Amino acid sequence: MAGEYIVYGASGSGSMPVEAALTLMGQPFRVVEAVTWEGEAERDKVASVNPMRQIPALITPEGETVTESAAILLFLTERHPEAGLAPLPGDPRRGQFLRWMSFIPASVYSMYWVRDVPSRLVGQDEAAQAVLLQRTSGRIADCWAVMESQIGPTIAPGGFLAGPGVSVLDLYVTVASRWTPRRKRFAEVAPKMAEVVRRVDALPELQAFWTGRWPFAEGEER
Repeated sequence: MAGEYIVYGASGSGSMPVEAALTLMGQPFRVVEAVTWEGEAERDKVASVNPMRQIPALITPEGETVTESAAILLFLTERHPEAGLAPLPGDPRRGQFLRWMSFIPASVYSMYWVRDVPSRLVGQDEAAQAVLLQRTSGRIADCWAVMESQIGPTIAPGGFLAGPGVSVLDLYVTVASRWTPRRKRFAEVAPKMAEVVRRVDALPELQAFWTGRWPFAEGEER
């Protein structure tokens, strides 16, 4: 496949699992950095490829645009099945894999649109904003706990969320678990999943990527 992928994204954002997946797939890509939470000028960088002015957005070598992080990850696994980053159609693990790939954006990722700008929903009332932030943080932790209760018992020693090998589901959870309420709380409510994300953190194939693209800050929980 000639050419390269273009990823509209930013360090620490939802583009991280997409960039990590492309790295594991060995696919050439470049990033258009658009830190959309920093203001209108940054969001305008994405407007031409995503009318929602959100990241991530993926441009294929053929010029097709794909948005929404879960859709991009699933699209890439179907386009590059040889990488083995997803149970493919017909695999008995496919249903649960799709279940959790949908659960993350629907139940967890969606909370950050609210959290990023609380005034969208509660106006300028600082007390109301504080309550919203507290409750959405709790909601995210509750969602991780639900996922842990369902998927945790299925994780084999040394394994990953969808089976013995790493998948884009592991990349997705590894990134999202670093967002509020962050890894310490994540590990409290989802201890078996926390073991998995630590394995993803340590994958030799991703060490240069994590270090160069999204290194852990001093004192950040792991």
